[in-house]
Amino acid sequence: MNTDAIKDMIEAGLPGAEVQVSGADGVHFEAIVICDDFSGKSMLAQHRMIYEALGDKMQSGDIHALALRTYTPQQWAER
Repeated sequence: MNTDAIKDMIEAGLPGAEVQVSGADGVHFEAIVICDDFSGKSMLAQHRMIYEALGDKMQSGDIHALALRTYTPQQWAER
């Protein structure tokens, strides 16, 4: 997997989301995801939304590790 493919999958699963993905070794990644749909949802629910967008890529081993930081647009602006 590469960062662009992960970014594309998350954006397809969460239309309107801003996504930044980094990772240099092809299996360990970090993603920052900013999405209106996160409003009112727990961090766990937000992460599940991202995992759903990635389908089986986590379970298949294509993505070994994915560190997530999730924000609503308001939370991101307040950073």
